[in-house]
Amino acid sequence: MEFTDKAIGIDFGGSSIKMGVVLGKQIIAEAPVIIPKDYPIPTELIKAIADQVNALKEEHCDIKAIGCGVPGFVDTPTGRIHNLTNVPGWVDIPLRDLLSEKTGLPCVVENDANAMGIAEWKLGAGAGYQHLICLTLGTGVGGAVIVNNQIVRGSQFVAGELGQSSINYNGRVGAYNNPGALEDYIGNNEFAIDSQRAYLEAGIEKFIDDCSPAALDAAATAGCEVAIACWDDFARKLACTLANCCWLLNPEAFIIGGGLSNAGNTLFTPLRKHLAAQLSAPFRDHLKIIPAKFSNEAGIIGCAVLALEMADA
Repeated sequence: MEFTDKAIGIDFGGSSIKMGVVLGKQIIAEAPVIIPKDYPIPTELIKAIADQVNALKEEHCDIKAIGCGVPGFVDTPTGRIHNLTNVPGWVDIPLRDLLSEKTGLPCVVENDANAMGIAEWKLGAGAGYQHLICLTLGTGVGGAVIVNNQIVRGSQFVAGELGQSSINYNGRVGAYNNPGALEDYIGNNEFAIDSQRAYLEAGIEKFIDDCSPAALDAAATAGCEVAIACWDDFARKLACTLANCCWLLNPEAFIIGGGLSNAGNTLFTPLRKHLAAQLSAPFRDHLKIIPAKFSNEAGIIGCAVLALEMADA
């Protein structure tokens, strides 16, 4: 698929907001300022975002539209945010209309995991697949579901929250009062805490910083049995949710991105093993598990793709 016009993609990250001008698969210019998210009032943050968009417009006068990806529940047709994850005050905010008003550009707003999935499906590792599930693994677990070459948003446009699927109905109670939610076991923080505990049970004391995904990947690569076992347990938990997805939707492939996916075969080898063990041949034999292509750029690129599709509709 070719996109020959320019659009701005905006990605609400964990602590800051990044944006860039996208042409095709490339971010050709970034905003001069990375915007922190700790503005006390949503309208002040929206003004800061619009100011950076307008700065990019001065250098790229042929920008066609804006796409904005946010970590929360969005009414996609109206671009209205129901609420943002861990951002106080962002309840029932008409983000699309406010950004359009302040920049003079058409705007579309989407869940950030959907934006990542759209980038991978349209232009990245999932190009050519019609039945696809994309996951992003980080502080939380986000998902995007593509069925019959269409993204699935659901009746209220909030489908694909795979991190909230339960792997244990008697398990840890998450933010939405749902016991056993996947991301309460394999999110960055939870993975580090559980790994620190595993080291302690093996008679080894570790600081929590020594149990980050990057540190655990390095330790497993060096042959540390505790780290290898931690990654195996992580993969087994993730495979539980992926197996449920397979039995329900029979995808062709899973595309896995986010910071935790940087572990490569440390994660993907046990994940393939545990997932295969839970599936019968029609679901398993042609299934692909593929690392995402765009890494941290996926959100910006996916938002730009959505913006151009909206502008051309």
